[in-house]
Amino acid sequence: MKLKIFLIFTIVSLCIGLSGCGGAKLATADEQMARGEYYDASKTYRKVYNKLTKKEDRALRGQVAHKMAQCHQKLSQYSRSAAAYQNAMRYGVEDSTIHLNLAMMLQADGKYTAAIKEYETYLECDPSNLIAQNGLIGAKAAAAKNPNTRYIVKNFKLVNSRRADYAPMYYDKSYDVLYFTTTNEKVTGDNRSEITGMKKGDIWVTRKNEKGEWQRPEPAGGEVNTEADEGVISFSPDGSTMYLTRSLRAPNSQTAVEIYTSQRSDASWSAPVKYEITSDTLSSYGHPAVSPDGNWLYFSSDMPGGVGGKDIWRVNLKDKYGSLENLGEWINTPGDEMFPYVRTDSLLYFSSNGWPGYGGLDIFRAELTKSGGWNVTNMGVPMNSAADDFGITFGPGETGFFSSNRGDARGYDHIFSFEKPELNILISGWVLDKDEEPVPNAVIRIIGNDGSNQKQIAKPDGTFSFPLNRGVSYVMLAGAKGYLNSRQEFTSDTTEVDAEYGIDFILASINKPVVVDNIFYDFDKASLRPESKAALDELAQVLRDNPNVTIEMASHTDRWGSDEYNIKLSGRRAKSVIDYLIEVGISPDRLQSQGYGKTKPKTITKKLAREYPQFKEGDVLTPEYIEALENPDDQDAADQINRRTEFQVLSINYQMY
Repeated sequence: MKLKIFLIFTIVSLCIGLSGCGGAKLATADEQMARGEYYDASKTYRKVYNKLTKKEDRALRGQVAHKMAQCHQKLSQYSRSAAAYQNAMRYGVEDSTIHLNLAMMLQADGKYTAAIKEYETYLECDPSNLIAQNGLIGAKAAAAKNPNTRYIVKNFKLVNSRRADYAPMYYDKSYDVLYFTTTNEKVTGDNRSEITGMKKGDIWVTRKNEKGEWQRPEPAGGEVNTEADEGVISFSPDGSTMYLTRSLRAPNSQTAVEIYTSQRSDASWSAPVKYEITSDTLSSYGHPAVSPDGNWLYFSSDMPGGVGGKDIWRVNLKDKYGSLENLGEWINTPGDEMFPYVRTDSLLYFSSNGWPGYGGLDIFRAELTKSGGWNVTNMGVPMNSAADDFGITFGPGETGFFSSNRGDARGYDHIFSFEKPELNILISGWVLDKDEEPVPNAVIRIIGNDGSNQKQIAKPDGTFSFPLNRGVSYVMLAGAKGYLNSRQEFTSDTTEVDAEYGIDFILASINKPVVVDNIFYDFDKASLRPESKAALDELAQVLRDNPNVTIEMASHTDRWGSDEYNIKLSGRRAKSVIDYLIEVGISPDRLQSQGYGKTKPKTITKKLAREYPQFKEGDVLTPEYIEALENPDDQDAADQINRRTEFQVLSINYQMY
């Protein structure tokens, strides 16, 4: 839970003017709070609050409620904290930040509408406050119920106890050993923390067996665990060194939070040794994260020189002198940035309550840009919630673990697994001939502007299927022996959802005439009608995709009119098509026109037989055949089939020599 995590960075809260007017118990509570003993202080303040029942005690009762609210806030008990802040306001407490703190507690409790109101109230007095600005942005986004990401989050029940378990970390790239911090009842020592009311944290570990199943956790071996608080760890790339946070505490004094190292030998960890970062003994240092190359140690600290609150810093492990640096305003805000996790040299994850989020701490992804800055994005729901979400570690791909106190009114943290299933984006279809029959041994190629290049031979039924990536433009080409190539372009959607797209290739044979559908002329004229343009543009593209092909463009008429008239009319019509193709850039050397009038009646194909079941495959629509049909509608249909424009491949070696 965050109460356990924040003890790592205990902040001394200055108490003003209460101890002198509320008796011994109030003075005790103030002292407890000043030492960061929030659990004990909250209990003591509650006793004082319940005794202040007289009318003249109202002002003091409000101040006690305010202090109690601050304790519950530190303990991540957001509902209790919000109620106490509201009581403080009811009793007349005037504090410059009370509306801001109440807004943050309401947001962390999932009460977004009320949180928005409090943020807006606070911003009226302090419009430039970045924490309030970002809090308002996050609360509005949460209230709008933005769509969930594709992450799947589950409670990792095997390792979670009835207390707080958090900050998981894989030991190495085998991803079969997972360390984490726990405050379960079996940890080292008997004393409970005055800060949290729980036992002090230890480092435990769970391992996978030979079947790949996680086993029940056990304490990390060796001398790493003591009666102090240990936790929030990272490992050197070779696994020989553990970096950990240790919180040491002396009676009636503030907690000292520092980074330690432990060495591994024979599956056992040595007694931790303090890792000196600076000579500053007043600041806190914790949440170590080693970069994958082993050169840098990232950590969180409230030392001077930061942007505000707790910042993420880094120091060179091989040469500390002069290498200490704050990651700056690209990452850090006036709020708290903690729990860094360095996945690659350009990919950093961390938790923050200063960036726009859903409440409490949210997990953010920061990617290094070419200019040297960082592009920070919220990981969204369900990775983040209204509560605290932090301490992420990645396994293979988009899988891993993190910690969160979501769904726990006590503010206790638990460990959750996550995975992001691979997007299933496909494009599939058929490769068919003009009669809509499968083309044997058709080859399909697909090239993306992301550099991808795939090739596939269609199945015997003409089907094919390719996996795609999101937001990529593809060029697809299908071809087969005895057929012209066909080219199509396609761009996949950027939406992060599974999808399947369909696209078919209709290949034209080089061995028989191919009808060009949707070519229209005015009655008794050779001029093309505007609606013919789409079909002719497709034909022009086929010729561009097959640059070594020459064709004869032929036009045919029905049985009406004289032979001489029909030959001339069909010739002019074929010439009109040729002229259009030349106009759009096809070389005249590749084109011939021919008008056949009614001399070549159409033979019914399989496709035509399906479209016109009154005819059989192989029927030849001669004038004699048509005139023998009893149904006038069938005669009209036959005449319509005969009125056609088609092309025939003449050669396939144009300009190849």
